[in-house]
Amino acid sequence: MRVLLCDDHTLIRAGLRRLVESFDGIEVVAEAASADEVVIRTREHAPHVVLLDLSMPGRNGFEALEELRRIAPDTAVVIMSMHDDAGHVREAMLRGANGFVVKEAAPAELEIALRAAHAGRVYLSPQVSATMLADGLGARGRRGDAASLSPRQREILTALGAGRTTKQIAADLGISVKTVETHRARLMETLGCRNAVELVRAAVQWADRV
Repeated sequence: MRVLLCDDHTLIRAGLRRLVESFDGIEVVAEAASADEVVIRTREHAPHVVLLDLSMPGRNGFEALEELRRIAPDTAVVIMSMHDDAGHVREAMLRGANGFVVKEAAPAELEIALRAAHAGRVYLSPQVSATMLADGLGARGRRGDAASLSPRQREILTALGAGRTTKQIAADLGISVKTVETHRARLMETLGCRNAVELVRAAVQWADRV
């Protein structure tokens, strides 16, 4: 996996590089210190995942995220921030982030977030609860649609809304990962979700209402 790091603090980038490159099969291909630079480096290196700080001088991480979604739609973006309030998380997800990791997270959590983003899944730090995200996310899925799901599909939708990964859901329910993935695909079709991000948004709203 090819990762690009973006943070305006040199020491933080150095620490992140050492940490990320300690993960098996992950390579840091470039670093950036600003929103403008991360766009340039993304064009140059075509990383699989960009790890992006929100608070930077000049244009902020939200603006960088929006431009990255335009110029590199196949590159996943994981936000890394000291902020974990609903406003920041909601804005990041609405602008197309594939994950949100708080800076006080454990190293293992960062690895999970990067691998999830690379695999097309969404990862949110446990501190980011369903209730923080539910208001205003604007998922295409509606409760009326979810009400027609099977009991098992509702279980999986609720677990997704609580931030559980596919492997965690499989272990929780005593079923295979492949079975969970099959249910996820059917949920996306039923709820009219075009991608994993929209499915998580629908799941968050469902989890907050049940």
